[in-house]
Amino acid sequence: MFSNSKVLVVGMARSGIAAAKYLLRNGAEVIVNDSKEEKLENIKKEFKDFTKIEFIFGRNPNSEDIEDIDFAVVSPGVPLDLDYIVKIKNSGKEVFSEIELAYRVGKKKNIDFIGITGTNGKTTTTSIVGEIIKKAGFESYIVGNIGNPAIKAVEEANEGAVMVTELSSFQLESVLEFRPKVSSILNLTEDHLNRHHTMENYARAKMNIFAKQNEQEICVLNYDDEITRSMAESCSAKLVYFSRTSKLEKGIYLDEEKNIVANLSGEVEFVMNSKELSLPGGHNLENSMAAMAICLEYGVDIEIIKEVLKTFKAVEHRLEYVETIDGVAYVNDSKGTNPDSTIKAVQSYDRPIILIAGGYDKGSDFNELFEIAKKFVRSVVILGQTAKLIESTAHKHGILDTYIVNDMYEAVKKSHEIANENDLVLLSPACASWGMYNNYEERGNDFKLNVHNLKKR
Repeated sequence: MFSNSKVLVVGMARSGIAAAKYLLRNGAEVIVNDSKEEKLENIKKEFKDFTKIEFIFGRNPNSEDIEDIDFAVVSPGVPLDLDYIVKIKNSGKEVFSEIELAYRVGKKKNIDFIGITGTNGKTTTTSIVGEIIKKAGFESYIVGNIGNPAIKAVEEANEGAVMVTELSSFQLESVLEFRPKVSSILNLTEDHLNRHHTMENYARAKMNIFAKQNEQEICVLNYDDEITRSMAESCSAKLVYFSRTSKLEKGIYLDEEKNIVANLSGEVEFVMNSKELSLPGGHNLENSMAAMAICLEYGVDIEIIKEVLKTFKAVEHRLEYVETIDGVAYVNDSKGTNPDSTIKAVQSYDRPIILIAGGYDKGSDFNELFEIAKKFVRSVVILGQTAKLIESTAHKHGILDTYIVNDMYEAVKKSHEIANENDLVLLSPACASWGMYNNYEERGNDFKLNVHNLKKR
C-alpha cells in the first residue's frame, strides 16, 4: 500500500512511533522528525531494525527535507500552522493524523470505527463502549487519545474488527477521509484555546468526526449541550440524541423517576434506573447514556449494555479512588485537564474537598470553576504554571484557604497536614500536565505514589 512512498512522520510520541513503524514495515521510506534533540538516541533504538529511515531531530524540517515527500503524518501535539506544514499543504500533498492513517488501512480490512469526542467524558465513554462491544462478542480494540495507537491495533486486527476510538480535537484537526460507523460528540466547553484560538475553531475541529458521514452512519449528540445540539444542522448522518433534562421524541433520556428510557425506533423502552449505574455523578450518567445510544445503534443487545453499566469500574486517573488514610479519602482525577472537567469532579462528592489543582496554562478561564467550587471546596493546594492565576481566582470567589507548592510531593504532604477526618483530597488539576509531566497518566501515578507513601512518613 505504501511501497515506494516517501513519508514525513512528525512527533515521536506513541502514535508517531507506531505510524512510522507501520509505514516502514509496509515498504515506505520514512523521515522521522521531532523538535526535541534529547530524544534522538532513544528513538534510534526504537528503529534499530529498519534501514529506509532518516532522522531529523532538534529542528523543524526545511524546504529541502520535504521537497520529495509524498505525504506527512503529524502527531496530535504538532500545530498545523507551522511554516513547513503549510508549505507541504500548499504543494498539494496531504498532511494527516495517525488516526487517518489507521482508518485508511482499516478500510481495506472492513474494520469499523466508532469515534467518540467531546471536551469531557470521552475517556470514560470510550472505555464503557469498548467494554460493551467486547462483551457482545466483537473483536474490539480501545484506541486513540486514550493512549493506544490506532494503527498498531489495525495492523494486528482481523477482518471485521471494531476500533472504539477516543478522539481529541488535535487528532480531528488533521483527518481527511475518516468516516466512523458511529460518531459521538459528548459536550463542548472552553479548552485548548491556546491552540485553536477561538471556540469556533475548536468546535470545527470536533465536527470533523462526522464531516464525512452520510445517512448510512450514526451520530450521537448531547441534546442538553447547546453547542453540540446546534451541530445537527451540519451533520448528514442519522442523528440520535441523549438527554438528562428533556423527554426526547427519539433518543435516550431520563424520565421523572430518574429511569433511563430508550426510544430509538418509535417504541419507548425502560432500560434501568439511573441509581443502578456503577459510576457516580451526573457527568457519568451522561457518559453512560451516550454509551448506551452508541451501542444500541451499533446493534448490541440491551441486556449486555445494562450488565456492563451496572458493573463498570472507573477508568484509571478519572475519579479513581486511591486510598483512605486517617479517615481522609484520596481521589485521582488527573484526567481533569480543563476547568469544566474539574467542575464535574467536585460536584460528584458530598463531603468537604481539598482540591489539588494547577499545571500548564492553556489559556483557560477559572472563574466559573471557583464560583461553583466554593460550595464544595474548602481548601486549594496549587502547583504549576497557573498557580498564581488559580490562587487569585479562588480568592476572588471566596475560597481563601490556598497554598502554592512546588511539586506533587509537597501538594500531597500539605493536603495531608490540613485535612480533617471525612475530608476528601481530590487531584483534579483543571490544567494540562505539560511542563511538569509528559502526560496526565504520569501526573496521576505520581499523585498515587505520594499518597501511598504517606503511611511511610
